[in-house]
Amino acid sequence: MTESTAPLPPEPSAARPLLGPAEIRALAEQLGIRPTKTLGQNFVIDPNTIRRIIAAARLGAGETVLEVGPGLGSLTLGLLDAAEQVVAVEIDPPLAEQLPRTAERFRPERADRLTVIEQDALRVQELPAAPSALVANLPYNVAVPVLLHLLGRFPSLRHGLVMVQEEVADRLAAAPGSKVYGVPSVKASWYAEVTKAGTIGKNVFWPAPKIASGLVRFVRRDEPVAAVDRDLVFAAVDAAFAQRRKTLRAALAGWAGSAAAAGEILEAAGIDPGERGEKLDVHQFARIAQAGAAAGLTAGARGA
Repeated sequence: MTESTAPLPPEPSAARPLLGPAEIRALAEQLGIRPTKTLGQNFVIDPNTIRRIIAAARLGAGETVLEVGPGLGSLTLGLLDAAEQVVAVEIDPPLAEQLPRTAERFRPERADRLTVIEQDALRVQELPAAPSALVANLPYNVAVPVLLHLLGRFPSLRHGLVMVQEEVADRLAAAPGSKVYGVPSVKASWYAEVTKAGTIGKNVFWPAPKIASGLVRFVRRDEPVAAVDRDLVFAAVDAAFAQRRKTLRAALAGWAGSAAAAGEILEAAGIDPGERGEKLDVHQFARIAQAGAAAGLTAGARGA
């Protein structure tokens, strides 16, 4: 499985201006903005971190990149250097209004390649161009739901790199049996192969978060995990992890209709009813959902 076979674009050069601490604070002061926890805002103020993210994103020539939460434009400028088009989704009106101006100031020759959409990323249903990659410093308070929503809504997203809190990065990339393996791990792996691509320190942000951040890389699966209703799979995953200490037979009782029905579905799927959810990978959850569908379950009829 490959992310892109197209030639790599030139890496952002140190000669191309990127936003540092002085520029970020000046822009914020100009707009009367203070980063807010409500919107999960932590602005990157270190140009070298931006260059590292762009390199790690492994963008090919001609790509349309989706960025979520561009803020004051630190990453946006780096993406304009590396991508054919950038579609930036920003929920904060003053930031959304300022971003094109920042692109005009720092990248006048590429500013027309930027499209800014003022919207909540969790509610985005359409984009002006089909994005091939997602590269974003995701708002930390909604990182997982945003990532899952975008992967589910835009199948054109073939690969990407997102920055999230390090503990969230660990969860997204966790394998079955890990202490941090859970609902985000399974649901993300439904769409893609997910790996951790590095750690980012606290001091490259303004304001500095209390914990480090992690880079998560994903490459979309070439084929679906299984021919089964995704919502039915996700409902089984939610039920299995709602009470981690319980066996699957007990944990899936509500999803299946009864513990006895859950046991029959698990046996039909070739899964030990005494096993626990944290031991199963996405393919095994898909088999459970397939067995559930064969038994007459639908996503809307149970706990989905």
